[in-house]
Amino acid sequence: MKIEELTAPENYWNRELSWVEFNRRVLGEAIDKEIPLLERIKFLSITASNLDEFFMIRVASLKDMVNAGYKKKDIAGMTASEQLDSLSVATHNIVDEQYSTYNNLVKELKKYGVELIDDVSKLSRKQNTFIDNYFEEYVYPVLTPMAVDSSRPFPLIRNKTLNIGALVRPMKKDKVEYEFATVQVPGVLPRLLRIPGDGLSFIFLEKIIEKNLHKLFLNHEIIATCEFRIMRNADLEIDEEEAADLLKEIEKQIKKRQWGQAIRLELGIDTDERLKEILVRELMISRDEIYDIEGPLDLTFLMKLYGMEEMDSSLKAPVVKPKAVPALVDCIDIFEAIRRKDILMHHPYESFEPVVEFVRQASRDPKVLAIKQTLYRVSGNSPIIAALAEAAENGKQVTVLVELKARFDEENNIVWAKKLEHAGCHVLYGLVGLKTHSKITLVVRNEEDGIRRYVHLGTGNYNDSTAKLYTDIGMFTCKESYGEDATAVFNMLSGYSEPAGWNRLSVAPLWLKDKFIYLINREKENALNGKSARIIAKMNSLCDPDIIKTLYEASIAGVQIDLIVRGICCLKVGINGVSENITVRSIVGNYLEHSRIFYFENNGNQEYYCGSADWMPRNLERRVEILFPVEEEELKDRLRYILETELKDNRKAHILSVDGTYVKMKRPKEVIDSQHIFCVDAEQAIKEAERQNKKDVRATRRFIVKQ
Repeated sequence: MKIEELTAPENYWNRELSWVEFNRRVLGEAIDKEIPLLERIKFLSITASNLDEFFMIRVASLKDMVNAGYKKKDIAGMTASEQLDSLSVATHNIVDEQYSTYNNLVKELKKYGVELIDDVSKLSRKQNTFIDNYFEEYVYPVLTPMAVDSSRPFPLIRNKTLNIGALVRPMKKDKVEYEFATVQVPGVLPRLLRIPGDGLSFIFLEKIIEKNLHKLFLNHEIIATCEFRIMRNADLEIDEEEAADLLKEIEKQIKKRQWGQAIRLELGIDTDERLKEILVRELMISRDEIYDIEGPLDLTFLMKLYGMEEMDSSLKAPVVKPKAVPALVDCIDIFEAIRRKDILMHHPYESFEPVVEFVRQASRDPKVLAIKQTLYRVSGNSPIIAALAEAAENGKQVTVLVELKARFDEENNIVWAKKLEHAGCHVLYGLVGLKTHSKITLVVRNEEDGIRRYVHLGTGNYNDSTAKLYTDIGMFTCKESYGEDATAVFNMLSGYSEPAGWNRLSVAPLWLKDKFIYLINREKENALNGKSARIIAKMNSLCDPDIIKTLYEASIAGVQIDLIVRGICCLKVGINGVSENITVRSIVGNYLEHSRIFYFENNGNQEYYCGSADWMPRNLERRVEILFPVEEEELKDRLRYILETELKDNRKAHILSVDGTYVKMKRPKEVIDSQHIFCVDAEQAIKEAERQNKKDVRATRRFIVKQ
């Protein structure tokens, strides 16, 4: 194939359909009978949450393109309209698979004494009395029934809320046509109510309301009811150039999410056609946007079920707590430890606490002059935010870039931005038109030999909660070259300074994409010249057409390319004469694979990089991202071990096939589960570090005694 033909649409998968394949892999974990039952339920809940976000952003964006008359095709040669047609089929299929899985899991739960009841006719008299009393005491006071007639227009149905629609008719009037009414199932009350009975019996809140609906519409006959839920376009449209105050503009746009265009309607499978017709008309939704559900709407409730204390812990995977970082065992002064050598951390196998402690110690250390940090997503009760606020109150110069446009975390980040400003921090909101997705912290310290800069760089967010669930890489260093670059990054973010060059870091959107293309092309040239060449790259998503084309060219030249891509992958494997040297695998396990690690053979002078960016146009062209090299041999060996272990994984790995589907590897005699191996490694490493530490202490004591 000629090089100019590599950009032909047939050489690429569609991004959105590739995402559906990813969610199907997650669903596969819910189906896998070798996984503990409650873990399977958790994965099913995750697929539902994933699908909601996919509709609110990706499907909504395609609908906006269609409405605007946008005709440009994607890299796979599909228009927005064609993508929507294909996605409608794919998402309807995956919803059917979700509920088939749900109904099977419910049957299995029943074997362990856990029953989810969705039919009140199955309740005993005692149970009926119990739920009626619960309705009167807790539910009835919260409900707001909304009737629709000539004086009361169709109400706002809020995004993602669960609702009950009803056809009602006055009892005392003859020949009066039915009217529509609706009531929102209150999200402030538990979706599942435990009721008296053998084992653990639960009934759905919406079933309790439906049973007592006549109490809300007195003197009316209830002809038919249905449960329904809608998804709205939740993609924010912010004109940063025109916004005088970005924070206020985003606050305003968040509120508009509830009024976005309805793009998906979920209905119970037996919904009365008259009710369906009313909802379709009032919500202005098309028939192919209706999802007939055979089971309870909104399976995200399963995550609450998973977390209930009453659940049998034997139905879950054993809890694995993050281990201490070996290089920081019994560490009192984290700055002293970083001065000794660069420190690599592999989360969540190793604790995120050193990162929190790094900021906390900096906030209290009288030698620290300044702290600068970027925040994309943080936890609800973030200790890092508290430490930054304390630092400002202690007189440090604290500069924090809070990314207000972090999708679905906008409200949370607005709260933190205001808190930090109130504490006296300099709060930045990023560069116009760009999201700041980089993960970097700079601490400036005045030491005996002068100013020293300490830097933390990472592939994940400064979120102590998700750091227990996402696999990420973090690195501490105080090398001057990194410190100079870190200073340049923050000067670029806070002012108009654009560095003439970089020592170690590569930064998007101006330099990073060129860096990746250069590194891939260097491997290609090495292969063409008979030198050793190989690429291993691990990331969340791969859909940048320039990167894919460059990978194809390297493959044609003979470079072996092994990609570990958790989610979207638009690259095709097995194209004759093009991508036969490329493998793609996706690992879906108990932890979300989130780290970005890149390896380049470089004719034996191996180079390793970690960073915040995936190989996607948005990361490389529309965000502030950072790629950093890992240079110390011990740390490079560790990254190589991580990559090689994941390439050997035969338990959680799914291999991309020529037809675009992913096939889970058949179980061999020797099972290799990379996530389990890393858990074991972390435990063994900390034990060895503790043994070595005790040995060093004993040696020191003997030396002192001799003296």
